[in-house]
Parts: sequence; C-alpha cells; structure tokens
Amino acid sequence: MKVLAEASVKALTELLRASECAVVFTGAGISTESGIPDFRSPGGIWTKMAPIDFRDFVSSAEIRREAWRRRFALEEMFATVEPNEGHRAVAALVKRGKASHVITQNIDNLHQDSGVPDDLVIEIHGNTRYAKCLDCGERFELPPIRAHFEKHGEPPNCSACGGIVKTATISFGQPMPELEMVRAQEATLACDLFIVLGSSLVVYPAAGFPLLAKRNGARLVIVNREPTDQDEFADLAIHEQIGPTIQAAVKAL
Repeated sequence: MKVLAEASVKALTELLRASECAVVFTGAGISTESGIPDFRSPGGIWTKMAPIDFRDFVSSAEIRREAWRRRFALEEMFATVEPNEGHRAVAALVKRGKASHVITQNIDNLHQDSGVPDDLVIEIHGNTRYAKCLDCGERFELPPIRAHFEKHGEPPNCSACGGIVKTATISFGQPMPELEMVRAQEATLACDLFIVLGSSLVVYPAAGFPLLAKRNGARLVIVNREPTDQDEFADLAIHEQIGPTIQAAVKAL
C-alpha cells in the first residue's frame, strides 16, 4: 500500500473512531470488485445494450419479453457472485454498531449476503434478485418465472391480481421508491459520519444524500477510484480500491 494510501486509511480510521453513528452509502464501485460489471461506465452493460425505459416496459409485451430475456441472460453472474472484502468490512461496521444503515444504489443483494440485516439495507434502486407486481406489490421469486418464461416465452403476470410483474429494480422513467427515499433521508440526517464507497455521485436524487449529510453537520468521506464532483466538499477523499481501503480502516479500529 502506498504511503498516501496508508495516510488516508489512518485518517479514515480516526474519523470512524470519533463517530457515534455512521451511514455507509455504496455504489457500483464496491460491487465491480466482486466481478459485477458497471452499468454506466465506458464498456459497461448499458454501452452494449441501451437500458429499457419503464414506460416502454409497461406499454409493450414485446419489450417486457426482451427485458426478461436480458435479466435471465445475467442470471449466472448474479447467482454466483459473492461479497468481497469491502462488503464484509461494511457488515463489520454494522455488526459493531458503528454504522446504523447501508444506503445502496446497487441491486445485487451483496450487502445482505455479507451479513447486513435486511432491515438495515436501504435499496434506493431496488433489487434484481426477486420480482414484484407493479399493481399489488406481490413478491415473486425468479426460478418459477424463469421456468415459465423459457417454456412459453411470455413475460409473467401476477397470479394474485393479473398485473405486470417486473424485477424489483428501479428502471429509467420509474418513480423512486418513496419509503426507501424517506428512510434514506432519515438515516442521513441522523448520522455524524457519511461514508461514500464506490459511487461516482452523478445519479440524482441519490447523489444528493452526501451533501445533505454534510450540510447537516456530518463529516463526509468519499472513497472512489476516480475523483467525483463532490470531493471538494468532503472531509476526506480517497482515490483507491474500495475493498482494501475500508477493510484496512475497519481492522485498525
């Protein structure tokens, strides 16, 4: 580890020690270290195939069919990826009572897989590991949907109300989940340390939470491989790998 990185880890450790209630905010950068490709970056998934707009998904059975085809094409990746040292370090912070919540832009369920209790993970962009009815909210697991889709080639409908079933993610043009946004705001306003891990902080309204925390008096830490537009507001900005950096700081506590 470079001298600069060692100094940064020491500074992060000191901020963690001084904190009584931290919130961790994670983006794609923490999950790319588990082998999940970034959606937005050059060479990412959306540069290879354009994202599907929510309104098109709702209005067209053919587009819903394509959306489900894409999702099941990624199933092997989502089913086999595992939490990395960054996820495990975050889980350790939660377990030790240092972090009250994890607010995540990721849809991969890796925070829960690493041991963070489900009720302490705030998924503002949803979760791709299961599906929900857009009308009644009924939850559906993916294996039966996939079996039906592969046999009949038809997008699923809700067995309870007949509504449209979609992976429980937030698509372009789809309203943000109100309850999760409220929970994220409450957690942000209650913390004294807000730690961003692996987010470029360009996607709003999610990217507004770090600045909300800062304006409310919390210390702000940003750990991301590349600089962000919010680095100038941070008490500490570290441009290193996410997992090794946060793990080193947690081990030093």
